[in-house]
Amino acid sequence: MTLAQSNYPFLDLIWTMLVFFGWVTWFWLLVVIFADVFRRADITGWAKAGWTVALLVLPFLGVLIYLIAEGKHMGERRRAEATAAQTQFNDYVRSVAHNGGGTGATSQIAEAKRLLDNGAISDQEFQDLKAKALAR
Repeated sequence: MTLAQSNYPFLDLIWTMLVFFGWVTWFWLLVVIFADVFRRADITGWAKAGWTVALLVLPFLGVLIYLIAEGKHMGERRRAEATAAQTQFNDYVRSVAHNGGGTGATSQIAEAKRLLDNGAISDQEFQDLKAKALAR
């Protein structure tokens, strides 16, 4: 059988791929919208239930209505969540890293290593100081 005699023409294949990716995109939008609805603190439980029913009963229309009504706010909420997560991460990193004050675990271990290299403390004392610094 040659390519020209195929029972499934090339344009049908392209159409099938477009439909498949359209469904994948729609399901992705549905998941994103459900996540946005249930993360929102500015609406009541009844409003969340209403959006859930709308998205389940009229799936395509419900998605379109939600995107039109809340699309801009969805982006703002996601941006605020990302900013909060980045701020929290930065604060955590600053709290565990050496920040010039000489009180972090890194500076304590470095000082203990310096004392070990100078012969002021034994290897066991170094291990004890290191364990205490890491336990904080």
